[in-house]
Amino acid sequence: MGAKGGKRRTSERDRSAGRQRLGLIIFGALFVLLFVGFAVAQGISSPSVPSGDVATVQDAPDEISDVSQEDFDRAIAQQAAQAKLKKAPEPGSKKFEELKEAALGELLDQIWIKGEAEELGVKVTPKQVEDELAQIKKQNFPGKGAYEKFLKESKFTPEDVTARVELQVLSTAIQEQVNSEAPAPSQAEIEDYYEAEKEAQFTEKESRDIRLVINKDKGKVEAAKAELEKDSSPGSWKAVAKKYSSDPTSKAKGGLQAGITEELLKGPLKEAIFGGATGELTGPVKFETNWLLVEVVKLNPEKVKSLGEVKAQIEGTLKQEQSQEFFGEFVSDYQAKWSSRTYCADDYLIERCANFKSSGRPANASPACYEADPKTPAKECPAIVTPVSPALPGSVTEQKPKGEPLPQRPIPESSGKEGEAGAEAPVPGAAPEGAPEEAAPEGE
Repeated sequence: MGAKGGKRRTSERDRSAGRQRLGLIIFGALFVLLFVGFAVAQGISSPSVPSGDVATVQDAPDEISDVSQEDFDRAIAQQAAQAKLKKAPEPGSKKFEELKEAALGELLDQIWIKGEAEELGVKVTPKQVEDELAQIKKQNFPGKGAYEKFLKESKFTPEDVTARVELQVLSTAIQEQVNSEAPAPSQAEIEDYYEAEKEAQFTEKESRDIRLVINKDKGKVEAAKAELEKDSSPGSWKAVAKKYSSDPTSKAKGGLQAGITEELLKGPLKEAIFGGATGELTGPVKFETNWLLVEVVKLNPEKVKSLGEVKAQIEGTLKQEQSQEFFGEFVSDYQAKWSSRTYCADDYLIERCANFKSSGRPANASPACYEADPKTPAKECPAIVTPVSPALPGSVTEQKPKGEPLPQRPIPESSGKEGEAGAEAPVPGAAPEGAPEEAAPEGE
């Protein structure tokens, strides 16, 4: 794929990645939850949480719909062990609030994912869970007794581990089922993509295959030309390039550089390569700090790949994008639905509970950011206005929804350093001097 198309594809994946994750369950410190961020439903009358429980989830299977105090206490102990704490922190402390959110979040995941699986008719077998657990043990606990050590340190029971692995397998099965229902790209969408990306992705620019000798010493380039004027066969080029060229990559290939395109060149070198005849020795030509001897050996005309040649590639790309978008919409609905069904006891409210009352402030913002005269000023506060990245007028298209970024400041003057304006450009296709030589291909 071309750079332009690749950038577009990457930005679209980035936009959907935060929404598309469904859920691997934390297995000690080895797994990360795939659900990030949850919709918050407010203003809904709260059903009563059963006595002795910390949360309840409506419309979940009866046998798993409630989170008991016992379950929560065990989850807190596991979170404390994972955080390397000797004991669970005191309720009401900042650390306890952090562990409470993580612990209750894990317990709710178990209910939400199993509830979603039942509604979708997704099931997994004990054999699938056993196989997954065996693979996890093999990859993460190779030493004898390592798994038992993990259980002891994490305060997990074998049943806890099996339950989390089952959720992991269920999550994967749900994602696969949802993705299988994503609509296939239409012929019109494939054709539109092809036309939009034809130049960037599916056009091979006109180019030249050349042989060259590169050296800062003009005299050596002239000596190379004198020898090649007598015999410019591939074998002679191999010997001459090895003797006179300072570029290790091209000299190892008999001076050969393939696929040189016009946009890489300027001045006399551009004229020598794209203005000279095939088989003609041209040079010495000055290029930055080097002198070059050039012979064009092959003309490669511009080639546009047909729709038939790239249809399968386009179809695969669009299918992947549409699957991600489709699954992202599913996850958004999933989060909103199960959050609206979840109610927590007053002392256990987190953002995933429907009866949670949000302050509207970022969770990681210091309270001092919102105090008129804070005793200890905040070191950093959220931006009042969300920053935007303006685009160049006329550059926003369906294929590039963010357009081309508008320059925000003048381009600094050249300092002469590599990579800055005015700095010397490398010889097209040539490796830096001093790089290790490559073995010459057979027949060169």
